[in-house]
Amino acid sequence: MAKIALIGWGSLLWDLDDLEPHVEGEWQVAQGPMLPLEFVRVSKKRNMALAVVIDHDHGVPCASSHILSRRDDILETVTDLARRERAPEDQIGYVDRSSGAIRSRYPSVHDGVLEWLDRSDYDAAVWTDLARNYEDLLGHAFSLEAAIDYLKALPRPSLVEAHRYIESAPVNVETPLRAALRGQDWWRQVQY
Repeated sequence: MAKIALIGWGSLLWDLDDLEPHVEGEWQVAQGPMLPLEFVRVSKKRNMALAVVIDHDHGVPCASSHILSRRDDILETVTDLARRERAPEDQIGYVDRSSGAIRSRYPSVHDGVLEWLDRSDYDAAVWTDLARNYEDLLGHAFSLEAAIDYLKALPRPSLVEAHRYIESAPVNVETPLRAALRGQDWWRQVQY
């Protein structure tokens, strides 16, 4: 029976949603593979807040977390995570040591996950592999200054959601944007 890890670093840790019946145990926080993470995805699901995704251009290495899937079939695990993320299945990454099956936007990510799997007792791992969409949706390049300006200009409900999401991320997800926001008085004063 295959043992499959679900890897997470953002809202999945505090909001399993419809994935909850398909996992067991507790999140092993900061015990997953190191991944380059940054808040560079404008999330329609999160009221246009900036969501954290794997991104080699702006992300920095952060320890991810993992939890055990109740499934022993990798494609069923992919379907479970895609449903929770409200994303197409082709935007869910995976590595399966036994079959050699791999899907990932970045070769270095699947290589890193595979190295982590070799040190674990898991046979496979599945993760959200959504792309950065900041530039596509906002029409300008991502930078810390631009992202802060974007957040400042959000309508109140979106700003509150952005604040909740960024501040709720695990402490090990310490990205440049998160660190920059910590030093901003206006950000600290957002109430939710």
